[in-house]
Amino acid sequence: MGYPQIEHHGAKDGVTGSCHQLDMNATASLLVDCGLFQGNDASIPSGEGGSRLLIDFPLNTIKALVVTHVHIDHVGRIPYLLAAGFEGPILCSEASAKLLPIVLEDAFKLSFSRDQQRIERYIDIVESRLVTLPYQHWFTLVDTEELNARIRLQRAGHIIGSAYVEIDLDYPQAGESKRIVFSGDLGAPHAPFLMPPQPPERADILVLESTYGDRLHEDRQTRRQRLEAVIEQALQDQGTVLIPAFSIGRTQELLYELEEIIHTRSVGASSLANVLPSETVPASVGASSPASSTTDRPPLPTETRVTPTLPTEERAAPILPLPSEKRANSDHRPLPSGERAGVRGREAMPENEITAESAEVRGQPAGDTPSTNWPKLPIILDSPLASRFTAAYRELKPFWNQEARDRVQSGRRPLAFEQLITIDSHSDHQRIVNHLTQTARPAIVIAGGGMCSGGRIVNYLKAMLGDKRHNVLFVGYQAKGTPGHAIQTYGPKGGYVNLDGERFDIRAGISSIGGYSAHADQNGLVDFVTGMQQWPTEIRAVHGEQEAKQTLADRLYAEYEQRNRPLLEIVSAG
Repeated sequence: MGYPQIEHHGAKDGVTGSCHQLDMNATASLLVDCGLFQGNDASIPSGEGGSRLLIDFPLNTIKALVVTHVHIDHVGRIPYLLAAGFEGPILCSEASAKLLPIVLEDAFKLSFSRDQQRIERYIDIVESRLVTLPYQHWFTLVDTEELNARIRLQRAGHIIGSAYVEIDLDYPQAGESKRIVFSGDLGAPHAPFLMPPQPPERADILVLESTYGDRLHEDRQTRRQRLEAVIEQALQDQGTVLIPAFSIGRTQELLYELEEIIHTRSVGASSLANVLPSETVPASVGASSPASSTTDRPPLPTETRVTPTLPTEERAAPILPLPSEKRANSDHRPLPSGERAGVRGREAMPENEITAESAEVRGQPAGDTPSTNWPKLPIILDSPLASRFTAAYRELKPFWNQEARDRVQSGRRPLAFEQLITIDSHSDHQRIVNHLTQTARPAIVIAGGGMCSGGRIVNYLKAMLGDKRHNVLFVGYQAKGTPGHAIQTYGPKGGYVNLDGERFDIRAGISSIGGYSAHADQNGLVDFVTGMQQWPTEIRAVHGEQEAKQTLADRLYAEYEQRNRPLLEIVSAG
């Protein structure tokens, strides 16, 4: 029998551009993802990135598109797919169905038009095509005398809504059947919000991602402590910590863990304040006298608060009182314009009545070693797209893991805490870049543009990379050919990076925490295979550099041999 057959229209010679076509028979096929190429992948093979946006394969047999998750390298070519004439349904998980229109609206603006009427018509088309599939639910795609095809989504643990795809193919006339599994992007254990992936029962053919097939992540169970330590060290330089973050997944995980650090530090400060006389409580852990709250840093620009309504559980925690700007001996001014995400249930207040006291880093007495006052440290989210996804995450609580739901039940707000300030407008973004550049005020900035090839993070990098007081912290994969990869590689060596065609020397500190990768590492990928009751006899390695694919293949061959499993064929899709 000549079927099933698999064609790879992306992620076969690199990490990005996921797009795989499962030919079930001569007249019926299924498309799994249709993503954008990024970094060096965008210039393969012709040297012109635009050429890889084209849908250069026939659509006449494609019965449906199934989306494993909504990252742009898995869905970014959907506008081009629709423009090429695809009229079938788009299958995805329930959570992905909420996130996908947001992603595709942004992709449409970047690739086609910013005309609001065109955008709305396009999103209406997308939403009319969506078919949501609950996890563990079989959906019949084809049912004829020649072929019965059904698919099922299972949790992949990569981002909220992510799934791997099981496809059962029965050929009644031939008396044969096959199960094909597309892994999509698999997550690692101990991720905030998410339950870890469980391997399928079996697979005959497995299309497996191999992004980290040649390496092991740092221990994810202690990554919060490492995040805290890295930021503590960076802030000793008396500057800003810049974190380039992907709008979906990574940003929300960071906010979740920063809230945990702040909560832990606040509890510790309260305990110490109850034990010691108030005048002996250090400024870094509690309230201080006017003398210790002064600072030689210039005042911050004016802030405007916006107070949208949240569900009851988001407002369960008591709202902290706002200090008066006229407080004696305080020369602080409010934070830059933006929404104080943790302040809810109040009427919008005149900006002159709002101070930055609830989100400051207090100065230290002369001669003391600077210490981070986490409960007063501004956490600035400067990405309108990430802010939209964060709001969507809050609405998707039923898909959170138990730990995250328990935090909300206890009155905490993992994605809307007091120190979180969101920046929306471009003018406010420019003001805060200028202010942090001029003052080097301690703050944490999470800005959109995970690989530094676009987004607001680029403006921060242009302004701050040349100043040794600042630090850049990478918490995600940096594809070869992206500015993020160049900064990560050459920054520690005192090198430079090209941003928008201009050279910038790197003097800022550069750090990376591997435990924040949303991808499974080599052990996770091997466990996904060996956790099946019936191991696949064919594995197709995709989504990886050649070295990662080969290293993973060698490890899998050894596992099969050691456990006396049937002969395995591993095919590198490239």
